[in-house]
Amino acid sequence: MPQARKRLVDVSVTPYYHCIGRCVRRAFLCGECHLTGQNYEHRKQWVTDRLAVLSHVFAIDVAAYAVMSNHYHLVLRVNTHQAHELSDEEVIERWGKLFSLPSLITQAQQPNASDAVLKQAEMLIQLWRERLCDISWFMRCLNEHLARKANAEDNCTGRFWEGRFKSQALLDEAAVLTAMAYTDLNPIRAQIATTPEASDHTSIQQRIHQLLKKPKNTSIKLMTLSSSQAQRHTHSIAFSLDDYLELVDWSGRILRDDKRGAILQNTPSIIERLNLHDHGFIECIKRTDNLSGIRAIGSASSLTHFLNHTDNIFIKGKGFSRSLYQHA
Repeated sequence: MPQARKRLVDVSVTPYYHCIGRCVRRAFLCGECHLTGQNYEHRKQWVTDRLAVLSHVFAIDVAAYAVMSNHYHLVLRVNTHQAHELSDEEVIERWGKLFSLPSLITQAQQPNASDAVLKQAEMLIQLWRERLCDISWFMRCLNEHLARKANAEDNCTGRFWEGRFKSQALLDEAAVLTAMAYTDLNPIRAQIATTPEASDHTSIQQRIHQLLKKPKNTSIKLMTLSSSQAQRHTHSIAFSLDDYLELVDWSGRILRDDKRGAILQNTPSIIERLNLHDHGFIECIKRTDNLSGIRAIGSASSLTHFLNHTDNIFIKGKGFSRSLYQHA
């Protein structure tokens, strides 16, 4: 039975979430439809273009993304601090990039605006501020936009997405790293790319292009990866880009060449530092079920903490945690 989103997304426990959006049966977001032979590859650019807009509007940071044929992955961080720091004018400006502003806002900006109008405007701006750091609104603004464009192109109406988007709470740095790598390795796992740099419409390719100073026209605002205390800030993740690139490259070669035994001798140091099992990590990134059914990723203690704070009686993922962490 589906659970209320508020029981799965609790920013007081963790701001990080792995989100997955999937098309309904026989609907193709991008790529080539195996049933009709029609190619929808151009739609991948729709997704990245929209993500670029949303990453600059919402107070939600994008850590990783991957756009596949009939689904996409996002690793997001809810930045409530940024939302609270926005001025009322900035909130209005950001919301206005996505929706038409009501006349109430224009009225409130007049010098002779009444107290009643100002009060109503203040309440509305506060509502927008809350929505700008709400994952459900972020996903709504992504999915509804894409559904309208796809339905218009297909000259049809009706549901385009498979119900609600799926989300997994990421309870510690190791969980964030695992979800990011799983996301970025989607094209290699699906055998449509052989290297991270050849994995189109992924955050790993964007990070590599930015490192090589080869930015594409569409630039999604990605979170910074930095293990340096001096460079670390509220928008960064606490491991370096070099460490992450090494991990994804190592994992990608295992997926591509199926030489797990030999390659595990050169396990990246970040695996040990974050208390992960190398074999458990590899088994995780090889999964083709999008980590289905796992509502949270983290150590055993962090899962218990999440369970207690979200009023869940049971949460699937403890067995997965034991295989992924050295001391779960």
